[in-house]
Amino acid sequence: MKTWVLDASVVVKWFMTDAENESDLMKALELLTALRNDNLQVLQPVHWLIEVAAVITRLQPDHAQTVISALYAMELPIGHDPIILNLACRLSKKYHHHLFDTLYHAVALSQENATLVTADVVYFNKTSQEGKIILLSELE
Repeated sequence: MKTWVLDASVVVKWFMTDAENESDLMKALELLTALRNDNLQVLQPVHWLIEVAAVITRLQPDHAQTVISALYAMELPIGHDPIILNLACRLSKKYHHHLFDTLYHAVALSQENATLVTADVVYFNKTSQEGKIILLSELE
């Protein structure tokens, strides 16, 4: 089974279901459904929950505690090998991009059969030549 790394731009969409202008919301929710049904294998970087919590706290402060508890309860597997951090640092330097974003990509790059799913078009455009990355909008 393929492994997916879901960055914060995808995970946050799971909780933005009332946002009329949220692009690719249905695709993000399909990933969540597949994950809940054990039809999707994921591997996340060590900071994923903290980053998502920060975004949710900013966008939906009244729901942040509930969202964080739900995400924590999912117990998603974490890739925490030092190689991942070193690779993320290299990507961050090479592309002049925030380390939090490159950590997701480094997890995908460090695994044989993994791909990063992102809704972050800016990051995708900068780094797509590295491989192992797909835009949420391009998922079928």
